[in-house]
Amino acid sequence: MGQGTDQVAPLLSEPPNFKMRTNCDPHTDNFDLRAHGPLFRIAGEASEQLGRDYVWQAFGYDVVRRILGDHENFTTRPRFTQGNSAERIEPQFVGQISTYDPPEHTRLRKMLTPEFTVRRIRKMEPNIQGLIDDRLEMMEAAGPPADVQRDFADPIGAGVLCELLGIPRDDRREFVRRLRRNVDLSRGLKARAADSAAFNRYLDNLITRQRKDPGEGLLGMVVQGHGDNITDEELKGLCMALILGGVETVAGTIGFGVVALLDNPDQIPLLFAGREKADRVVAELVRYLSPVQGPNPRLAIKDVVIAGQLIKAGDYVLCSVLMANRDDALTPNPHILDANREPVSDVGFGHGIHYCLGAALARAILRISYQALWRRFPGLRLAVPIGEVKYRNAFVDCPDQVPVTW
Repeated sequence: MGQGTDQVAPLLSEPPNFKMRTNCDPHTDNFDLRAHGPLFRIAGEASEQLGRDYVWQAFGYDVVRRILGDHENFTTRPRFTQGNSAERIEPQFVGQISTYDPPEHTRLRKMLTPEFTVRRIRKMEPNIQGLIDDRLEMMEAAGPPADVQRDFADPIGAGVLCELLGIPRDDRREFVRRLRRNVDLSRGLKARAADSAAFNRYLDNLITRQRKDPGEGLLGMVVQGHGDNITDEELKGLCMALILGGVETVAGTIGFGVVALLDNPDQIPLLFAGREKADRVVAELVRYLSPVQGPNPRLAIKDVVIAGQLIKAGDYVLCSVLMANRDDALTPNPHILDANREPVSDVGFGHGIHYCLGAALARAILRISYQALWRRFPGLRLAVPIGEVKYRNAFVDCPDQVPVTW
């Protein structure tokens, strides 16, 4: 293998709160875990869910980046088999590009890439700006106090997805209602199963309509360009991947970003110090907040030595994007929000072949949202102490309520 192995990492018990946050910061349990090194073994809820006695947990920036970028030794496929990636995908994962390996991953990503070019994003920006302005006008008309998450961040996250996919305007209210219920982890299993079934029926009908009369959204463009080379189930899976990877992530980062900026008000003027500075604010917020704490588990398909530890074929590795982005190996003083720091190659949008396809679109949404919000409400401030901001039980870290006034 070309590398020696150090002593086997100790097996640690999973702390009950280490996936929680203290406001915008990692829970203190994470720092206790990091004292054991950048890569260690852990047993608890995650290992039980994955059917293993333990899983590897990667906290160090260099280790996380190495693992996320290594699709030859690690797969995101949800089951471990001795075969290759050409094996049949389980029905519930068809089209879920984040669980695909090359060559299927390469085929699907090529279909989607044209919809996320700079030109395409610029074409969408007026509609994004209009959606944002509409929400701000409603907030202003209702008067303070307001809930930035409910009244602004959530509608923007869902609304942009509707624009991207090409959801008909008459369908959008019902689409967003079903979407919200489908990703609400606080609901019981039976309720969520019923919501999921209803949502799947809607997607089936939407794809049937797009096949007959393709629109100008992503679904219509993929059907027009690749209709014979992509199945209905793959189209539906791509929709679900964009929903899970986009709506809550964008909505959560908008809301989280408002909390972080109000807690660090010296950073707010940088939003208006030119495009480059505004983009730096967004990039720093993504690094600092990392609302997607951990991407899909990586499964070793070969024995591989990383950071002096032998990860055996069949072992799962969980990568903490949050802790990697808060590592001194990435940038000095990582726990400070500072858009003036030197640009860094953080892993907030992932790394390697599964790097977020919509990263450029997400950055544009965040920049436009923050700038428009503070232009409209320059006196914006939290209406409760930061410690009373409530957080949501969802697929990504996301505030549930951000009460503000102005």
